[in-house]
Amino acid sequence: MASFSVKFSTISLQKSNRFSRLHATPPQTVAVPPSSGAAEIAAERLEPRVEEKDGYWVLKEKFRQGINPAEKAKIEKEPMKLFTENGIEDLAKISLEEIDKTKLTKDDIDVRLKWLGLFHRRKQHYGRFMMRLKLPNGVTTSAQTRYLGSVIRKYGKDGCADVTTRQNWQIRGVVLPDVPEILKGLDEVGLTSLQSGMDNVRNPVGNPLAGIDPHEIVDTRPYTNLLSQYVTANFRGNVDVTNLPRKWNVCVIGSHDLYEHPHINDLAYMPATKDGRFGFNLLVGGFFSPKRCAEAIPLDAWVPADDVIPVCKAILEAYRDLGTRGNRQKTRMMWLIDELGVEGFRAEVVKRMPQKKLERESSEDLVQKQWERREYLGVHPQKQEGYSFVGLHIPVGRVQADDMDELARLADEYGSGELRLTVEQNIIIPNVENSKIDALLNEPLLKNRFSPDPPILMRNLVACTGNQFCGQAIIETKARSMKITEEIQRLVSVTQPVRMHWTGCPNSCAQVQVADIGFMGCLTRKEGKTVEGADVFLGGRIGSDSHLGDVYKKSVPCEDLVPIIVDLLVNNFGAVPREREETEE
Repeated sequence: MASFSVKFSTISLQKSNRFSRLHATPPQTVAVPPSSGAAEIAAERLEPRVEEKDGYWVLKEKFRQGINPAEKAKIEKEPMKLFTENGIEDLAKISLEEIDKTKLTKDDIDVRLKWLGLFHRRKQHYGRFMMRLKLPNGVTTSAQTRYLGSVIRKYGKDGCADVTTRQNWQIRGVVLPDVPEILKGLDEVGLTSLQSGMDNVRNPVGNPLAGIDPHEIVDTRPYTNLLSQYVTANFRGNVDVTNLPRKWNVCVIGSHDLYEHPHINDLAYMPATKDGRFGFNLLVGGFFSPKRCAEAIPLDAWVPADDVIPVCKAILEAYRDLGTRGNRQKTRMMWLIDELGVEGFRAEVVKRMPQKKLERESSEDLVQKQWERREYLGVHPQKQEGYSFVGLHIPVGRVQADDMDELARLADEYGSGELRLTVEQNIIIPNVENSKIDALLNEPLLKNRFSPDPPILMRNLVACTGNQFCGQAIIETKARSMKITEEIQRLVSVTQPVRMHWTGCPNSCAQVQVADIGFMGCLTRKEGKTVEGADVFLGGRIGSDSHLGDVYKKSVPCEDLVPIIVDLLVNNFGAVPREREETEE
């Protein structure tokens, strides 16, 4: 494997002692005072479960009992070799019929290609792939947007793109023979899809208004860029962090609005000062899964700004080394934190820090607790005098090739050639001269497709891919969410924002647990027949008082959802039935 180095301008990454082998004969325990929040841990439990072999990290033989199918696929063949050793070039030349004849090559396209950001839609669109990009902080350029548009255009009705809930692009319709050329094109415009799926670090999320927000605490772009550079080794592949027990999410907080949703990330950097130094307190462990959802908790740790990467590296290595690899529903990082206790996990992180030190949490939190989350759709002044940003509503995040070309043109003509993607699946055009605002607002794309001032229930509507393209989704989400919301708008008048999220399955890609009202796809029974339905969630919060919502009603047939939503809006969000509103007038 070719060697590589990652160069960072503001920090120096030191190679820590990777592991210290712990021999437990007779058994020993690591004792921690009960008040510390750590469990009593057998020393043998702290033996790393992976080892470096031939340039890659692999699970040790002694820990392979009872592992899940994904782990077996990784052992059978290193996924990253499809990239680092150009295995994708050979794979792309093989017909799907030939690929399906052996388990090894079939697992290549169904499992291992996810390390390159490629997801085979075997169940819904055999032979077609979704490609997920890496787009730190959601910042992209007009050139990048045009290139992605050109890729999906050639696939006709099968080609489209989605803004994701991690400030990212996903493009659809890709066929395997085209992949090597697409990867080269991505590199030419400064993009990568590397390490965006399966057991990898996902897209680093930051403040979508970074650098232009008059009230921002810190510009998150340098930090999210550094995180992405570290994770992918500047697009060359960082194999030190490609064999995690499960996926891993990270965000950097830059605003009081908490646009980045820190409580649902495995690692969240919360800005705080300490003794006159700027840095971050750390939250860890937030995640969603079909069997469990957990909010991130304090690690009782603060790092100066220059240690953003070293502490990320230490946390990832602790998780990689010690996380279990059995039941996939119990392999997210919070399960390891639960097992070791917060102090026990923290101690493992400290072991992996360059200087074996980690300061305790600072009390000087810079995020204001009492802060009303601001709206970013519409026209808003930037910190740069004479300029504004314009937030556009992208209905449930779906765009076509022509839309991407138009968005790129608008970014060039009215802004600085830049677009910002948000976790609510919307897009912001920054750096628009105030003298150009009226002309931009009169553009056909804003008048007819992507309004800066959508109806109140539409503006916060989020939906995952659904079963139109995703094999794991139980129900269709995007079109259904739009149709039901339109029907509800005809029935009630709403004066306050209500966030409604739709997800097609319990994996909760649309994050229904943080919504005011959430819908999780399921199958249910009605009049003796199996029909598409949803579990209804209520009470999720984002911002300074964030918490996860609870199940309000289970297994509601989708065709019966409208009256339930209307009642929730009237009873919980001050909505008024249209007929009553007309009577009162």
